[in-house]
Amino acid sequence: MSLAPSVMNSEPIPTLSRARTEEMKRRTKQLALIAVLLSQQLPRTPEGRILTDQLIRSATSVAANYRAVCRSRSKREFIAKLSIVVEECDETIFWGEPTPR
Repeated sequence: MSLAPSVMNSEPIPTLSRARTEEMKRRTKQLALIAVLLSQQLPRTPEGRILTDQLIRSATSVAANYRAVCRSRSKREFIAKLSIVVEECDETIFWGEPTPR
C-alpha cells in the first residue's frame, strides 16, 4: 500500500494531551453557554437583538470550530481551523465588551 505524496511529505499534526483537549472542549462549550446566559440579560430592542445574535453566533462558533480542530487531518488544516477559533474568540470578546456610556 502506498501513500499519496502529499500524505507522505506532510508534517505531523500538532496534538495536545487527551486531558487538555477534553478540558478545552469543555471550556469552549462553557463559553458558548455563558454567552447565551449573557444574551438573555440584553434588552429586547432591535439593537439588543443584533448584539445578542452576534454574541451567540461567535461564541458558539468557538466551541464548534475547536471540535473541528481536534479532528484535523494535517498540520495545515490544524493551523487553518485553529486560526478560525482565534478569530471567533476575538469577535466574542468584542461583542461581550461593555459599551462606554
